[in-house]
Amino acid sequence: MNKPAISQAEQVIDKLMELHPKGFDLSLERITRLLDKLGNPHTKLPPVIHVAGTNGKGSVTAFCRALLEAGGLSVHVHTSPHLVQWHERYRLGVKGGRGRLVDDALLADALERIAAANAGQAITVFEILTAATFLLFSEQPADVVVLEVGLGGRFDATNVIDAPAVSVIMPISLDHQPYLGDRVELIAAEKAGIMKRGYPVVIGHQEHDAALEVLVSTAERLSCPTSVYGQDFSAHEEFGRMIYQDEYGLSDLPLPRLPGRHQYANAAAAIRAVKAAGFAVTEAIMETAMTTVEWPGRLQRLTEGSLMPYAPPGAEIWVDGGHNPGAGEVIAEAMAGFEDRQPRPLFMIIGMINTKDPVGYFKAFADIVEHVYTVPIRGTDAAIDPVVLAHAAYDAGLIGEPVSSVAEALAGIAARIGADEPAPRILVGGSLYLVGNVLADNGTPPK
Repeated sequence: MNKPAISQAEQVIDKLMELHPKGFDLSLERITRLLDKLGNPHTKLPPVIHVAGTNGKGSVTAFCRALLEAGGLSVHVHTSPHLVQWHERYRLGVKGGRGRLVDDALLADALERIAAANAGQAITVFEILTAATFLLFSEQPADVVVLEVGLGGRFDATNVIDAPAVSVIMPISLDHQPYLGDRVELIAAEKAGIMKRGYPVVIGHQEHDAALEVLVSTAERLSCPTSVYGQDFSAHEEFGRMIYQDEYGLSDLPLPRLPGRHQYANAAAAIRAVKAAGFAVTEAIMETAMTTVEWPGRLQRLTEGSLMPYAPPGAEIWVDGGHNPGAGEVIAEAMAGFEDRQPRPLFMIIGMINTKDPVGYFKAFADIVEHVYTVPIRGTDAAIDPVVLAHAAYDAGLIGEPVSSVAEALAGIAARIGADEPAPRILVGGSLYLVGNVLADNGTPPK
């Protein structure tokens, strides 16, 4: 595959990575110092919707953006990590229209100014990238900011926002244990760190009672007006429609464009969050948002691109960057739902990094997958060797086979499918890094 030309912003980031560590060093001291030198741009933002959680925070961010833009507002959106290009982390609002990814020259200029202000002092690249969020979003006009947490909450570099319009905590499960703790209640306490005294909080659907208890008790202690999924608002499917309910009544809406039953709860959390932040949410706005929402790399179906010829004719190919046991469960449920509507043999092409729990992820698919191909990942030195990953699949009750690339895996699936068999359904994922590789190689990067 041809590697695209390196952008101006990427060149600046590459230089910064030579000077500063790439990982996380959870503290607010360095980012606070740097932002002070930049004139505290984080205090000059439009109203901020701040989103944390182990799973679902990207989806609820996408739903918030869709709702706000459907209402005619301009929306700055920060997400991480990116899939193909660094620019994906910064979507700038456009009045009366859909936001656009930051221009290369604008991002490069912001990064260079931040590097100059930092003057070589100790800092991580993620903190520099977060500072760029605040600098860009403060200098470009918009009506609202949707700000996704990078890691955790309490010490995440985004947690310099003192007065959020609303803080949103999405489902919490085990992930990033070395940083956040090895029990869901410990992780919940870290995520709850984005709550600010007296400001609204929306708590999304929680599988673990221990996590919910921590979140609710923290919100109560901080006197935050609090909305809890399943108690103050909810959503479910009925006759092929999504029914959203809160104290204001029922809304009969189209099913979300993002596939999977888990997206009903994500959509509901976004609707509640936008309302709690003080923005108008009409039936028409919700209808438009459900049909226009987009979130690349999360149960995204590939229908064209450079990789498609390697796959069996008629194959249904999905990519998803979910990478922990909780994500595995919701993705497996979505795949099972697809199977109920249209039966097809299911294959997986998986790459993962060594901070994840591959056996826990694979276990969710033990009864529905015919064969797993494990592949290497470009762009990270933390990728699990495909042979090791295939053994993890075996430990979870699956048959794993290591191969050298996604293209080879697709060709392997094609060789397994007989002429009289239905075309397969293929899930490619296990890592956002792998999804980024696939979207780049396929020529379909996020826009």
